[in-house]
Amino acid sequence: MKIEVVTLFPEMITGALRYGIVGRALERGLLTVGTEDPRAYASDAHRTVDDRPYGGGPGMVLKPEPMLAAIRAAHRRLPEGSPRVCLSAQGEPFSQAVARELSGLAGLLLVAGRYEGLDERVVELGIDREISVGDYVLSGGELPALTVIDAVARLLPGALGDERSSGEDSFTAGLLDWPHYTRPEVFEGRAVPTVLLSGNHADIGRWRLKQAVARTWLRRPDLIARHGLLPEAQRLLSEFLAAGAARDERSRST
Repeated sequence: MKIEVVTLFPEMITGALRYGIVGRALERGLLTVGTEDPRAYASDAHRTVDDRPYGGGPGMVLKPEPMLAAIRAAHRRLPEGSPRVCLSAQGEPFSQAVARELSGLAGLLLVAGRYEGLDERVVELGIDREISVGDYVLSGGELPALTVIDAVARLLPGALGDERSSGEDSFTAGLLDWPHYTRPEVFEGRAVPTVLLSGNHADIGRWRLKQAVARTWLRRPDLIARHGLLPEAQRLLSEFLAAGAARDERSRST
């Protein structure tokens, strides 16, 4: 897969990609990431890429000429049909499903805005899709772009040491992850759950699913409302809720 990032700060992108799973994907040739700096297309000696907004107001807006020129130059280096994606608070929410969709592409262009954002004509002429990584304000689109690259890179075949890992990640099945444990078996008086030491893979799988369902119900019930549950997960949730109701009843009677 080939990704290009249009950014005023290329070092933010290239510096962060040397580590972990993304770094290994780059080393193995599973992924290439290039950058394009709009300042290279500014027409004045100061390489100005922003200006005051029409209509007044605070902040600066990224100018259409250098931004669109950078987008077009970067896009020419990508396979035909590669989408041009702007990281924007106005975009659709980024999710595991979106990451999986993007990981199936041959190429992807990411545009990292700054200041008050892009001149709207850049969006109209040079952007196919807008994506938001959350309902909060950041100084620019570089960190969201890195988030997208990281989420997409780990889904590329061969990027992970064990291909089962991506299938068991949080949100893959619309659920949060289950608790994880490693050695030592007892740490500061807290023991690893006995079922994980049993060697019974069916029991372990059932325990993990029940923990994932319970965590999601307690912490992110919106995920269950949005995605629903498969029959086995629904049955385990019912068991969890019944056990909680029984505990409440016992506490009231004592």
